[in-house]
Amino acid sequence: MAGPLEGVQVVELAAIGPAPYGVMLLADLGAEVIRVDRAAAARGSLGAEASMVGLSRNRRSIAVDLKAAAGVEVVERLVDRADVLVEGFRPGVAERLGVGPEPLRARNPRLIYARMTGWGQDGPLAPRAGHDLDYAALTGALHSIGRADEPPPPPVNYLADFGGGGAFLALGVLAALFERERSGEGQVVDAAMIDGTASLTAFLHGLLAIGGWSTQRGSNLLDGGAPYYDTYRCADDRFLAVGALEPDFYAAFLDGLGLDPTDEPQHDQERWPEQRARFAALIATRTRDEWEAIYEGTDACVAPVLDLEEAPTHPHHLARGTYTEAFGARQPAPAPRLSRTPGAVTRPAPRPGQHTDEVLEEIGVDADARWALRAAGVVG
Repeated sequence: MAGPLEGVQVVELAAIGPAPYGVMLLADLGAEVIRVDRAAAARGSLGAEASMVGLSRNRRSIAVDLKAAAGVEVVERLVDRADVLVEGFRPGVAERLGVGPEPLRARNPRLIYARMTGWGQDGPLAPRAGHDLDYAALTGALHSIGRADEPPPPPVNYLADFGGGGAFLALGVLAALFERERSGEGQVVDAAMIDGTASLTAFLHGLLAIGGWSTQRGSNLLDGGAPYYDTYRCADDRFLAVGALEPDFYAAFLDGLGLDPTDEPQHDQERWPEQRARFAALIATRTRDEWEAIYEGTDACVAPVLDLEEAPTHPHHLARGTYTEAFGARQPAPAPRLSRTPGAVTRPAPRPGQHTDEVLEEIGVDADARWALRAAGVVG
């Protein structure tokens, strides 16, 4: 069964981090993606792109030298039939290469030109380098994570790169595709990790405005300040996550520990330190799996902290198919789920340039011209 984006043609100019993730979301939902890799990558000089293998499924790859005029012409021919182009260069790089939004949208006014950057297309930081940690830092998101007496921990690129970046890129493309159905016109999507990450903090800004959040890290309900919303070390040096926010859930959590709720008032913040110590001491007496068994079937909001190798084998994931085995690799299944037109993993991550000849033939480049392009190093 085809995905909901069947028929949507996407050209992806190879990048790292959030852009490949955003394109993966589109590809999982059925978009046909052709990734334009560097010609050098097809000759074995992979560089940082090699780390993107987990985000590269459901594409075909063509390797092109964008510094060559003939390479730009190849991209132009791809764009002539495309719905979306995605690029993740620093501001101005696409323009210098000749594949910026103005010339490409002049050729194809219906084209949605999606740009993924860290700081955005303008502003004083726009030309500077950055990474997930930097964008999370500047939005206040990073400051809200971690213990009161420790530096904020790096959030493993989940926060700004993929949450504030790639997911918002995909959202912008989908919104532009929807709007195009009314107007018939494409547009430019400026997706910036700094903007998306700021958006993710909307909830905390709302709480801050009504006095429900403190900028003192580790002192709030959801940042580890509350002893009933935290992680604890077990007897086997594994960890247990406790998220017992509501009174009924808190009571179920205490019941599993063998504690009387009347002796453990939930919202007396002066007693939180002693409660945390008591909870920690009790949880340290059993293994993580023993605690999982104790809380099984309850609404205590207690869960084992699984590592990346353990997670796919958990019974809940197995029942739902949260992870899938595809092309010899275990990986997260497409999300979200659609009842009638679900997403699917239909292609493995391609080698750079794996489909160069196939794609060139589809856009009308004959065998002699393909040979000439390859001989000149324009394609790989």
